[in-house]
Amino acid sequence: MRLKISHTTEYGYASLMPYALQRVRLLPRSGPTQNVLSWVIDFEGAREEVRFNDQFNNDTRLLSASGAARSIAIRASGEIDTKDTGGVSGPHTGFAPLWLFTSETALTAAGKQVNALARSVKQSDEIERLHALMQAIGERVAYLIGSTDAETNAETALEQKQGVCQDHAHIFIAAARLLGFPARYVSGYLLLDDRVDQVASHAWAEAYVEGLGWVSFDPSNGMCPDERYVRLAIGRDYRDAMPTSGILLGHAIERLDVRITVEQMGSGNGQQQNQ
Repeated sequence: MRLKISHTTEYGYASLMPYALQRVRLLPRSGPTQNVLSWVIDFEGAREEVRFNDQFNNDTRLLSASGAARSIAIRASGEIDTKDTGGVSGPHTGFAPLWLFTSETALTAAGKQVNALARSVKQSDEIERLHALMQAIGERVAYLIGSTDAETNAETALEQKQGVCQDHAHIFIAAARLLGFPARYVSGYLLLDDRVDQVASHAWAEAYVEGLGWVSFDPSNGMCPDERYVRLAIGRDYRDAMPTSGILLGHAIERLDVRITVEQMGSGNGQQQNQ
């Protein structure tokens, strides 16, 4: 499936901004599940200081802005050929060792709720166990936009029984690690059936299974990602893979505006999904 994607992030400031530094992970890579046909990224109100592959092999750019700037715009767009691999995204690569994905982070720390969830999954087959975990999360945590924020951890989201894709991914990662699987976070895009315009990117989780490699699971939609998904970045949790992040020196009030479009090139129908 060929997908056309555009992603614009704009930061606006009510007063002069003394200095800002932005980290950008908005460049998808070709791999087993996708082939990047074209991709461009440009910046307005900021300059690129350095580019590098981080410890998770994400293409990363650092931008800086200072002086009289009152806004920063980051625009990325391109076309990608995707394919359905049954959720299998390939062997482990990158600088980070596999064992790094077995340890918890602040957002994936397992408390009483996550431990109980992991204990409820009793299937002997590894893949069946992970599918059961994905389904259990979907049944226990309702998808509700605005119910959590970027600082909500897996335990809190599971306890309040509502969240968004970020929370579903964190819960899956936390529980999968308790079950003995290295697990990681994936940021990216999802083709939706009911609209082209979106206000946020998507996220899902992966578990490492011996003999298969990394296998993707999207608890928000109860399925393994297929050709409607595009991968951007990976990490131990949201903070490692978030598309943009940064710091601001001074007291300027910041306004964030995100606009995303994901559409299929040519014929074909998607299915309604949770973003």
